[in-house]
Amino acid sequence: MSSSVLYDAPGPKARMRNRIYSVVGTAAIIGLAVVVVMRLADRGHFESEVWNTFNYSSVRETIRDGILTTLKVFAFAGVLSLVLGVLLAVARASDHRPVRWLATGFIELFRAIPLLITIYALWVLFLTYKGDLGAIGENNGFWALVLGLAVYNGAVQAEVLRAGFNAVPRGQVEAAYALGLRKSQVMTMLLLPQAIRSMLPTIISQLVVTLKDTSLGYIITYSELLYAGRQLANTTLVNGQYIYVPVIMVVGTIYVAMCLALSALATWIEKRGRRTKTGIAVAAAAEPAEAPGVLDPAAVSAPAAAAAGETGDAPMAAPARETEGAKGTEGPKGAEGAEGAESSKGPQGDASEPRGDSDGPVGKSN
Repeated sequence: MSSSVLYDAPGPKARMRNRIYSVVGTAAIIGLAVVVVMRLADRGHFESEVWNTFNYSSVRETIRDGILTTLKVFAFAGVLSLVLGVLLAVARASDHRPVRWLATGFIELFRAIPLLITIYALWVLFLTYKGDLGAIGENNGFWALVLGLAVYNGAVQAEVLRAGFNAVPRGQVEAAYALGLRKSQVMTMLLLPQAIRSMLPTIISQLVVTLKDTSLGYIITYSELLYAGRQLANTTLVNGQYIYVPVIMVVGTIYVAMCLALSALATWIEKRGRRTKTGIAVAAAAEPAEAPGVLDPAAVSAPAAAAAGETGDAPMAAPARETEGAKGTEGPKGAEGAEGAESSKGPQGDASEPRGDSDGPVGKSN
């Protein structure tokens, strides 16, 4: 049994105790859900007259318009937050100190301010200068919601990309500079592609948060999905009560479906990126071509090793062949050279003869 890093592996008693806790907890949650459903049924929230409200064309059009408005805000806010996040991440990694300080201050400021306050402050600002802002002043609710989401989520995306920059091995950056690349080339060709690819799940998770945060538009009375559902529940009376519970169930289901669709898209993009083959294809290894006339070392050493085993001496076959080859290569010039060497001997004779046979003073002394 392998031990965990955070805690010791549970024994038989602990595993049995965990199973009991799991069964009891699951039963408690199911019982609570049954009680809630029964209370809602007693109050008439599941009656057919209540749910037939969603069969009217006006109600469906209201929900449809709310979904389209929500997706429109999300599209603008998501694109702007990604662009702003890239700019802030690059500025924070800049070598210029003022640029780096401004980017850091912007990121830390808007990450610390609650998103609802940012949206509300922009809405009040656009309402105050409505006549001077043109198209932004006319659609003040839309642009306040879009810019508030873009500023907040752009600051978060910048930190995500900065974490991706820091995850790139330092040796790759140093090698890029050693090749003569500029700072901009290192950023666009090396750091950004790897950071985006490694942090893609986190980036899309933050986009899911952006989609859910579009529901804050009801605070500034912008007609997104949640505001449309609220208006529908406030103006529809069935059996003497407003249909808050059915509207909450329908709107909540739509939000969950949109977030699950975006998460599935993120999973698909991640798997597709993992399957993508990048880089230069490696050629298949071919059989080595054997040069003619080259002896196999194993074939040469095998007879020598056998002879050495019989005689007990070191194998000398290869040097002998080399000596014979050297002798066989001697030509006429070699023979003439040998005869010249013999004729060049002086009266003293061969150097290998004993000095006692000479007629010199040494011979007389003998």
